[in-house]
Amino acid sequence: MRPDNETSAPVAPPTPQAPAPLGDSSTRRKGVAVFLALSFGGAWAWLWCATALLGLSPLHPLLQLPFACMPGIAAVVVRRWVTREGFADAGLRLRLRAAWSSYLAAWLGPAALALCTLGLAALLGLWHPHLSGPGGILPGAASLWSVLGLMLVALVLTPLYCGEEFGWTSYLRPRLFGGAPVPSSLATGLIWAVWHFPLAFIGYIDFPNVLLGLLLWTISFLLQEVILLWLYTRSGSVWVASLAHAGNNMVLSLVLSQTLEREAGLGPDWTTVLPAVPMAAVCLAIAARSRRLRP
Repeated sequence: MRPDNETSAPVAPPTPQAPAPLGDSSTRRKGVAVFLALSFGGAWAWLWCATALLGLSPLHPLLQLPFACMPGIAAVVVRRWVTREGFADAGLRLRLRAAWSSYLAAWLGPAALALCTLGLAALLGLWHPHLSGPGGILPGAASLWSVLGLMLVALVLTPLYCGEEFGWTSYLRPRLFGGAPVPSSLATGLIWAVWHFPLAFIGYIDFPNVLLGLLLWTISFLLQEVILLWLYTRSGSVWVASLAHAGNNMVLSLVLSQTLEREAGLGPDWTTVLPAVPMAAVCLAIAARSRRLRP
């Protein structure tokens, strides 16, 4: 795979992807059905084996890695052997030169969302920041270096998070509702959320009220999928969405876990609903921009 910045030909600015030919409807339905069966069946069966038979913690990398890679594996199986449609529309090219601004947004975005979430928590009196930087109005150097370190880790781990994005955003989403952005992204976000539900019953996340927690979690996944779809269509590369997904887990989630859960004593309900507010604002901005660009 060769990134665009290694070629000498001029590269046009990124444009939203037109839906690729996805075969006849029966083949498409068959592919989606097999993809969902493999993604859910394989992932959920592995969670049972890993916890019940192997005794792995839900936070153990050996439990998380196969689980997270299952949608990508399912997409490869379907594209290669079930529908035989190949990978032309999979967004596998890096497009570094054409999509550099999207990569930058995907890399900086989770840290910006974390900052907005902490600001909201402070405004509501739920968290009191310890500002040890210059003048007592900025975070200390240790905090800034920690966030930067997490951002670098997210960059390194991006290929691992491609396991999910190659399945959900690259394969499944364009095949739901004819690829129409709003219904397909909402359906994908809902499916993505339900796929995660077993994690709430094995200790990965401990909601005080499981039903309320799953509802809040689902809303969060819906908002995330809208943002990931925007990054994917804007860049034409699944790697941009994978970088944003890595940042969500390694930067946004870990920063909020350290500050709001450990320091402020807030539960997972709060650390789920608070970041949903700035994410919703981003989604509204994306929707407004899409309307302005619509002919």
